[in-house]
Amino acid sequence: MSHSPAAPLPTRARSNKVPDPTASFWIIKVLATTVGETAADLLSDTVGLGLPLTTLIMTVALAVFLVLQFRSRAYRPPLYWMTVVLISIVGTCVTDNLTDGLGVPLAVSTTVFGVALIAVFAIWFRVEGTLSIHSIDTVRREAFYWLAILFTFALGTAAGDLIAEQTGLGYFPSLLLFAGAIALTAAIWFIGRRGPVLCFWIAYILTRPLGASTGDLLSASTKDGGLGIGTITTSVVFLVIIAAISTFLVIRLRRDEPAQRSHLTA
Repeated sequence: MSHSPAAPLPTRARSNKVPDPTASFWIIKVLATTVGETAADLLSDTVGLGLPLTTLIMTVALAVFLVLQFRSRAYRPPLYWMTVVLISIVGTCVTDNLTDGLGVPLAVSTTVFGVALIAVFAIWFRVEGTLSIHSIDTVRREAFYWLAILFTFALGTAAGDLIAEQTGLGYFPSLLLFAGAIALTAAIWFIGRRGPVLCFWIAYILTRPLGASTGDLLSASTKDGGLGIGTITTSVVFLVIIAAISTFLVIRLRRDEPAQRSHLTA
């Protein structure tokens, strides 16, 4: 039986706050998830902050950027993607705290985060009538969106570590496994043109373990099966690439805004 979505909460005029899932979206998403893995290890181990302090600092930083994100009336590439990077780091820290700090088995954390994500999606759909990222234009929908994003990162971290540790695949085979799963999801969408929302969220979740495997492969020492580039170099290089693409997106948005305004007033 169908139902009508609840009326949106009163809010200022806002455009959609989430970018379209174009090629640049997925490129930055994978880069951001990789940074989430390497930056968490960098701050916790290399810098020596430790996992609890790293989690606290990154959570505070995320809270600040979420406030700025919610206050913004439109999609702003640097602000949006910095928020994604921070939520990636926090999601990694949450899972690592449960696994390393509290000794929670990865199978348990994977299950818990999976159930939590399903619950968020169920409530979101019940309240709003859609899970589409093309209509994140109210405060309430944006709140659902970022909560879902947090759980996708935590779930992806736990599930990725579970598969890597239980199967002993190693970094590169794990990377190929998750890349193949994403390619299959994309093929289902392109061939059948059905379930775009479901395919999007499946691919979004899978990019987290893909990014984690990429980060581990690049940063881990050669004796541990990595390429030995290190967390510092990997994190800095990927952040620079993210910044460069975000700058390009800002320039393109500014270039397109006059044409969009002319179209609306025509």
